[in-house]
Amino acid sequence: MDEALVRSLSPGVLTILVRRGADFAAAEDAVQEALIEAFRVWPAAPPRDPKGWLVTVAWRKFLDQTRADSARRRREDLAEDEPQPGPAPGVDDTLQLYFLCAHPSLTPSSAVALTLRAVGGLTTRQIARAYLVPEATMAQRISRAKRAVSGVRFDRPGDVATVLRVLYLVFNEGYSGDVDLAAEAIRLTRQLAAAIDHPEVAGLLALMLLHHARRASRTGPDGSLVPLAEQDRGRWDTRMIAEGIGILQAALARDRLGEFQAQAAIAALHADAPTAGETDWVQIVEWYDELTRLTDSPVVRLNRAVALGEADGPRAGLAALAALDDSLPRYTAVAAYLHERDGDPETAARLYAEAARKAPNLAERDYLTRQAARLNAGRRRR
Repeated sequence: MDEALVRSLSPGVLTILVRRGADFAAAEDAVQEALIEAFRVWPAAPPRDPKGWLVTVAWRKFLDQTRADSARRRREDLAEDEPQPGPAPGVDDTLQLYFLCAHPSLTPSSAVALTLRAVGGLTTRQIARAYLVPEATMAQRISRAKRAVSGVRFDRPGDVATVLRVLYLVFNEGYSGDVDLAAEAIRLTRQLAAAIDHPEVAGLLALMLLHHARRASRTGPDGSLVPLAEQDRGRWDTRMIAEGIGILQAALARDRLGEFQAQAAIAALHADAPTAGETDWVQIVEWYDELTRLTDSPVVRLNRAVALGEADGPRAGLAALAALDDSLPRYTAVAAYLHERDGDPETAARLYAEAARKAPNLAERDYLTRQAARLNAGRRRR
């Protein structure tokens, strides 16, 4: 198959769809999906009229997506961009879509992309920009995901835990591109909470709200990272914190503890402290113990070491850290912090510099570099 020929036809196909009344962005999505279908089908069965074939398939894709978008708009009742308190509007088949998008045959990245497209209503272009990948790459990812789940039947309830993990992945993508994925994840989780009565759904919603409430204080005017202990708590969204704590308390009262409820409880203790110095670290360690029991996650154990260092002193934190694998993400940054707390600035500065080289993003790297420079400057002054 001549790939150059296929791609050269796409502008003309796009023009035809727009002339037929298709929205430009939706037409682009449809043409991308038609091209992907062509790459799949044509090698075995090349059409006599390639352009006519693409127009027919793209128009069919456009109509299918238009019908799906209309149904979704009826379900969502014009939800706003920023998450709002209170229950979400009623939904019909949204819950089935969640389980479809979180099907075990999909990779996590494909499941997230499909959820944003099918349930969230984002365009392929918006999702691609949010993930900083080419639009064609994201179109292929979504199309493959759709094909993977096209024959799935729902004869029994889906896996709520998988759906929640997909939503949590969306939330943790943060605020990149022109789509606020954290706010979008909260909106989607509100829909799920309205459709299903499950304490872990409530726990995840509470966790998202409690984290999102600190959004305005997480970075400085220059975009630099501001750690929790140094954040201006006057900028925290108290309305959102109150809503998150209320949702969490109702979920915990059902005595069916899960990991998202435990994480939300830790976030609530941070949010409830008037100052960093008044944080109830002893209770946070107890919640990390619960979370370790529920997940046996090495990342949870790493966070527990930090909390233990605050509750019982840095030596206790370092002892807990020594039992963990030093290849864990952010292990070196935690070690640097605990060594600084323990009065060893030389070791801390070296570890901060090492952690900066391993940092997963620019903001974190700059913060860790500044910590190393601060300690080195202090040692030179002495």
